[in-house]
Amino acid sequence: MGDKAIRVRLGIMMFLQFFIWGAWYVTLGTYLSQTLNFDPAQIGRSYSAIPWGAVIAPFIVGMIADRFFAAQKVMAFLHLTGGVILMYASTVTDPSLMFWVLLVYAVCYNPTLGLANAISFGKLNDPEKQFPAIRVCGTVGWIVAGLLVGFMKVEAQHVPIQIAGGSSLLLGMLSLFLPDTPPKSLGHKVTVADVLGLETLKLMKNRSFAVFVSGSLLICIPLAFYYNFANMFLNDVGVVNAAGKMTLGQMSEFIFMIIMPFFFARLGVKKMLLLGMLCWVVRYVFFALGNAESMVWMFYGGILLHGICYDFFFVTGQIYVDNTAPKAIQAQAQGFIAFITYGVGMVIGANLSGEAVKYFTVEEIINWRAVWLFPAILSGVILLLFAAVFKEGETVGER
Repeated sequence: MGDKAIRVRLGIMMFLQFFIWGAWYVTLGTYLSQTLNFDPAQIGRSYSAIPWGAVIAPFIVGMIADRFFAAQKVMAFLHLTGGVILMYASTVTDPSLMFWVLLVYAVCYNPTLGLANAISFGKLNDPEKQFPAIRVCGTVGWIVAGLLVGFMKVEAQHVPIQIAGGSSLLLGMLSLFLPDTPPKSLGHKVTVADVLGLETLKLMKNRSFAVFVSGSLLICIPLAFYYNFANMFLNDVGVVNAAGKMTLGQMSEFIFMIIMPFFFARLGVKKMLLLGMLCWVVRYVFFALGNAESMVWMFYGGILLHGICYDFFFVTGQIYVDNTAPKAIQAQAQGFIAFITYGVGMVIGANLSGEAVKYFTVEEIINWRAVWLFPAILSGVILLLFAAVFKEGETVGER
């Protein structure tokens, strides 16, 4: 198989990988609220299944997939299983059952994110130059999913979940035709410490790294408000085709990913992290103060800030970890940060966001201004603490 043919297959894989996620995840809250009449706390718990999957997923890849099976075969099995689960999820109406069904799905889906990267890196001749073009296909997939759901006007229906389920079944079948990627840890004993990246804990002796980890955990708590309730909020206040408009965030992410080196060279890690945090505060303030009549630009502004919010914090954080951790444990360190942020932080945030929205709901009317001011204040406090703990002139991300 030629190099170009391999890259085409990898691009299709990455497109579907994120098309699946973007098709159902963004609009889930709207569907659960408007159609199934879940209360906000139940919606928050349903969303918490996804980060719980991120907590459990490393054990599947690290202790099973990496040791016994080729990555593309594990990918096929997980997506085929996940597709069936999503189809079933589209028929579930009980809040408790919905959480458990989504948790099982999350355990299937989360490992495929790492597997998709592993398959790509394993077959590219020049990963540093070639992988960005493969990965951007995932961003395009997410955008197309949002535009499709918005165009079909099915945000409050079970259809997006079925679209994701069908796409997962398709990717499961296509995965069998991906390049062979043998288990990388065949014959080697993999421990729990390896999977969780516990060697990374030794880096906590470095004051800057400890502050970075703590700040990353804390900031992911208010972040969950956007991921879980933004689509529901925009639909509730009368924004037409909210799912389609929210894809502007991914378009912004794509643009800022391209120009990140310009800012990185001039601002450095610490200032970029702080700027990323600040933009989360501004985004929530925009949502709190905007309205669909005269101040709708604030909604668009909050969505477009996603590029800075995500790239300047998460991507910069990944670069920081790569610069800080010794080469022998760089992969473990990245896994540890993902566990702390996408796992622990988002689990706490998903449940807190649901309880907060429920608290600010009176007679089924949500006080969205109060809802968004809550994470804005929380993000602001975390930002100030993160900035204050560094001594004047102290740098972050330099060995």
